[in-house]
Amino acid sequence: MSLVGQWQAIQRDLPEGWDEARVRLQLAEDGDSERAAALLGPANPGQRGSVISFSVARRHWPSPDLLTRMLGLLDRERIAGELHVVTSTEAAPAPPPAEQQAFAAAWKDELAGLPADWSDVYAEAELDSSDYLDRAALLLAPLNPSRYGEQAGFRFRAARQFGYGASGQMAQRCLERLDEEGIRGSISVLWALSDTRPVQTQGPV
Repeated sequence: MSLVGQWQAIQRDLPEGWDEARVRLQLAEDGDSERAAALLGPANPGQRGSVISFSVARRHWPSPDLLTRMLGLLDRERIAGELHVVTSTEAAPAPPPAEQQAFAAAWKDELAGLPADWSDVYAEAELDSSDYLDRAALLLAPLNPSRYGEQAGFRFRAARQFGYGASGQMAQRCLERLDEEGIRGSISVLWALSDTRPVQTQGPV
């Protein structure tokens, strides 16, 4: 069997989730060693007599396709031998995606992390998609939301008891509406003030 054919058979027998394999080529003729090592050069092979060893990686360098091409060069020059897999490793399973917190729950967590005497906050609701912008603007209208730059999202002010901005309860309800309509994203408090008093139209001071 050709070297390419042997490699194709080896790939079929490797575990489904294999990541890297250490391969050994036992050449039929000692005189082919230098030429075979040169043709396998991109795999950075190690040579000892008529045995050439190298690694192949499923998602890195050298790839299985590259090894197929290199072995094809050996076949064309009629360099014969036997391929064996010495060891193989499996790829680590990908971590599950982190569950995204709903707007309303995230808002409660943001407020829980503020000082007990917080009075005013400036917050940002970032949306996962610009497709949500129009509907989110309507649902957040009581908060007087404002756009910022090119990012898909809105910023708004809220006050705990009185002052400049919507009440914390109103902000909570508006964010619940986003959750109810399946609008996804994140909420964060950009800055917070404590023990402020509104002065006419100047806002919190």
